Amino acid sequence: MYARRRHVYFLMMGGCLVLFVSAWAFVRLWSVPAAIAMCFVAMVIPPVAAMVANRRGPEDRWWDDPSGDPESDQWWDELDGKKRRPDEHRD
Repeated sequence: MYARRRHVYFLMMGGCLVLFVSAWAFVRLWSVPAAIAMCFVAMVIPPVAAMVANRRGPEDRWWDDPSGDPESDQWWDELDGKKRRPDEHRD
């Protein structure tokens, strides 16, 4: 999953660079408003690419990893309902 997200990120950022460079190298010779529009599109791509690259899928279980502190891990497990305390009873 990580490799696919990384490839999509670099593809999007490459597209951003192509849009920006071609807007001011070639497109501005024919239409300045089109070059400006291309720059606005290129401006939106980097935040979207960052969101795509940092997205977590359902198989990425990073929130379940133990922190290393047994007391904290036990507290979070109780909150998540994973481990019941011995004195708790279901009615």
